[in-house]
Amino acid sequence: MESTRVLFISQEITPYLPETEISKISRYLPQGIQERGFEIRTFMPRYGCINERRNQLHEVIRLSGMNIIINDHDHPLIIKVSSIPSARMQVYFIDNEDYFQRKFVLTDENNVFFEDNDERSIFFAKGVIETIKKLRWSPDIIHCHGWFTSFIPLYVKKVYHDDPLVGNAKIVFSVYHNEFSPPLNPA
Repeated sequence: MESTRVLFISQEITPYLPETEISKISRYLPQGIQERGFEIRTFMPRYGCINERRNQLHEVIRLSGMNIIINDHDHPLIIKVSSIPSARMQVYFIDNEDYFQRKFVLTDENNVFFEDNDERSIFFAKGVIETIKKLRWSPDIIHCHGWFTSFIPLYVKKVYHDDPLVGNAKIVFSVYHNEFSPPLNPA
């Protein structure tokens, strides 16, 4: 019997970012599910503050090279991967110079929300789905963690609903203390 496939998508995972409620759950829940015999894949954005050398990130050439269109502009999709050895777990990173090379996660050094967080979130959502398709890996369950992943259920159920790899997946969306005051691109 084939094991259930669970896709975990999070806006943050420890040890790559500081420990928070969401980063700890996004780190240990996939490990626990994997240890119970489920097949997992885990994705997060590759923010500029993540040290590639210390965390041993490397580009996956066979998965990179696609472009994601946001507002009629092509943005190169770069896929990187790292392992958490103690968990025997790989984490895939969605990267792009325009959206993720900043030294901060969602706000600047003055704690001001990045104006293009909506575009960053859309790029991340499309990047994860296109990477899963390129891997030819069909998840039974997609578990999204945090508001930054909130476009993924929408894309899966509305844009990719007929896609045999992702269209039939069940969606779980975990909400955390995602407090931010400015709306996403109110224009």
